Amino acid sequence: MPRSAPFKRLALAAALSALALSTLPAHAQQKKREIKVSHAQQATLDSELQIAAWIFRNYVNENSDTLNVRIFPNNALGDERSVYEGMQLGGGATCALGGTAILNTFSPRLGVVDLPFLWKDYEHMNRSLDGDVGKQLSAELEKSGLKTVGWLTNWGFRNVITANKPVTKPEDLKGLKIRTIQSPVYIEALNAMGANATPMSFGEVYSAMQTGVLDGFEHGPAVVLTGKYYEVTKHVALTRHFLGPAIFACSLNEWKQLTDKERDVLAQGVKLASDINRSLAPVREAQALDQLRARGMQVHEIDTTSFQQNAVKIQDKFAADRKAEDLLTLIRDAGNQANGQAK
Repeated sequence: MPRSAPFKRLALAAALSALALSTLPAHAQQKKREIKVSHAQQATLDSELQIAAWIFRNYVNENSDTLNVRIFPNNALGDERSVYEGMQLGGGATCALGGTAILNTFSPRLGVVDLPFLWKDYEHMNRSLDGDVGKQLSAELEKSGLKTVGWLTNWGFRNVITANKPVTKPEDLKGLKIRTIQSPVYIEALNAMGANATPMSFGEVYSAMQTGVLDGFEHGPAVVLTGKYYEVTKHVALTRHFLGPAIFACSLNEWKQLTDKERDVLAQGVKLASDINRSLAPVREAQALDQLRARGMQVHEIDTTSFQQNAVKIQDKFAADRKAEDLLTLIRDAGNQANGQAK
């Protein structure tokens, strides 16, 4: 029986599609591998993690014929710990951007980079993480199934933020209920500064400041600004007690499945994101403080000499607990070298 006209048209269309596909370059015929990048911050370019992920995505998608990057902000793929656990197994996110505090549970020695009054400035931190300290920590993190592709920085040192009482000298902190994260080193550091460290979920801080449950909290100026905490606080004391690095890590399992060319493109994308992230850090920190002043907050300089002296014992203790004394020595030496060059 003769074939119907509709059938002939379908057959012709299929043949033409097959012909067109056969003439496309090989890279256009294959489906691109999706690279899922997770982070915990909002999808705004005021976020250091979002802008780094955005730069990385644009670079890779422009320079790879086989990869396509998608960003999943605001913990869309799960909380940070769950995301990293999935990456260890080669599932969920391909890569994640975030601070190093959560990763301490996978690699205890990594905790050495989150000690109080450790980093003298951004350059001190970047130089250490680009050198032997970063190389050793990357190698150890890889043993847990996570590939370190690059080191970045958070935008701003953490300071003490208070509602009513200005902190202009160390003794002003005595007894104040200051919220901090639920981490032993953070709690001990704030207590050593004279405060009454109060661990609390960060989502509860705004209302706790409104109701007077807290006297204050500690965080970076960009977070105070973007979270509108200037509505419930009046003072910033520039204690600069913590500066946290950020890390761009990928699932080692998935990293091994990539070609050398694909790995190189990802590494170059992270390098560009890191370079821009680092160059913007002091600029965005200063801008955030200026904007907080413009919104009525008072920013106070404070002599932190006694805080720094007390922090040495905490650094020694936590480094010993994590068997990271050698890394702490390298970090301190790098800071001392920088001071010598500056004189």
